[in-house]
Amino acid sequence: MTSQYIALPKGVSEKNFDAAIRDFRKVLGNAAVLTSAEQLAPYIKTMMPVSDAEHTPSAALLATTVEQIQKIVAICNQYKVPVWMISTGKNLGYGSAAPAERGQVVLDLKRMNRILEVDKDLAFALVEPGVTYQQLYDYIKEHKLGLWLSMPAPSAIAGPVGNTLDRGVGYTPYGEHFLFACGMEVVLANGEVLRTGMGSMPNSNTWQVFKWGYGPYLDGIFTQSNYGIVTKFGFWLMPEPPAFKPFVIQYQHEEDIVEIVETIRPLRISGVISNAVVIAHALYEAPVKAKRSDYVSGPGSIPDEAVYRIMKDHKLGIWNVYAALYGTQEQIDVNWNIVTQAFGQSGKAKIMTEQEAGDDPAFAYRAKLMRGEMTLTEFSLYNWRGGGGSMWFAPVSQARGSETLKQMALAKQILAKYGLDYSGEFIVGMRDMHHIVDVLYDKTDPEQTKAAYQCFEELLTEFSARGYGTYRVNTAFMDKVAETYGPVQRNVHKILKKALDPNGILAPGKSGIR
Repeated sequence: MTSQYIALPKGVSEKNFDAAIRDFRKVLGNAAVLTSAEQLAPYIKTMMPVSDAEHTPSAALLATTVEQIQKIVAICNQYKVPVWMISTGKNLGYGSAAPAERGQVVLDLKRMNRILEVDKDLAFALVEPGVTYQQLYDYIKEHKLGLWLSMPAPSAIAGPVGNTLDRGVGYTPYGEHFLFACGMEVVLANGEVLRTGMGSMPNSNTWQVFKWGYGPYLDGIFTQSNYGIVTKFGFWLMPEPPAFKPFVIQYQHEEDIVEIVETIRPLRISGVISNAVVIAHALYEAPVKAKRSDYVSGPGSIPDEAVYRIMKDHKLGIWNVYAALYGTQEQIDVNWNIVTQAFGQSGKAKIMTEQEAGDDPAFAYRAKLMRGEMTLTEFSLYNWRGGGGSMWFAPVSQARGSETLKQMALAKQILAKYGLDYSGEFIVGMRDMHHIVDVLYDKTDPEQTKAAYQCFEELLTEFSARGYGTYRVNTAFMDKVAETYGPVQRNVHKILKKALDPNGILAPGKSGIR
């Protein structure tokens, strides 16, 4: 007998699922409960090298209120239906809108998109999960609030709630997004509503200004987890500085990465450079300006000779270091002197300001991100090979030049083994570096898809063996990453899960937690 559903939740009979769907419709109305293949198409496609069938949902629910979500979790508990939560569903390199496991119901919160408060004086916002960066950006501009956002590369289409809960980063001085989060409202699996920090106190007026509240700090357990459904989210905004000076520093040799990081680290720690510095490899920037097919054809990774031709033709360094200075013009002048002296010592660096970069498209989109403006230019990466396959590999290291060189060499070696290109960048935080490697492949090619999966698995295995932990990963590899952090942490996660969600209804498999 064929089912009327394109997938069923694991361990749930069609009869029980029918009953759950009927109850969901009573809560949300027929139009907000999606079950047909056509309606669910946006929740199925992934960029990962696995069959999309593995991530096919059984239904999608479009909730608009906290009260609806409370009723939804009650229904899920009654019928043991697992529900996968998304906000805008644009987490493209990490799994998009598809659930972690086949048959999970997607709880899509994009219609919960109210900007609840933006305080000009205290520079904070309180928003619902469906609010996009573009929406909030437009609101701030319209009301002339003089505040800046920090957002990830997908900017306009992504949102602050989903990005921060997955511990994403941006490119202004407020770029470590969770560091600037302040106060959440969370619907727990039992339907109770928790307000974290100062929000737990009735009539509190400090929910978005003091992070800690009283007692154990709880906000962290709702990031990269499945312990609750965040329905309101507070975070701090950056006052627009009087002046802003973006710049790029180009180097010509891969081994120069050692000098670059050794120069940046003291400038970051001391606060001379206050935003996360991006060190982008030529092949990370190339898709903004060039087509791979113009330089190489056939299987295998791109040869060095072609990379050097791309650099020459499109005025790229092998490393392109993007940073900015913020503050009064006097502060910027002092810090610019420090920066140019530091980078000028070896004679290897080519330093360019906005004026010298001119209309360079790579510089233009980086400068936009560093001033908190919208751009989708980084998605040109997905055109490099074509075929819609992409996974972000994201190991962390200390901000040391020697570590960077080791990570790059190891990543290049593994990618080349599978015929894939090294398309990477390092993002220098205060004392750490996120190494972002975009594993790009043609998902329409079965051989390349298989190679991409094996490549990603080997990257995880080899980097973990050397003590490089992955800070974020797509849904196909969450269990593998969770394993690398050892049994004690996994067991603590499991204990918390059992206590907060005894029926395991919320996003089973998220971060390897069940």
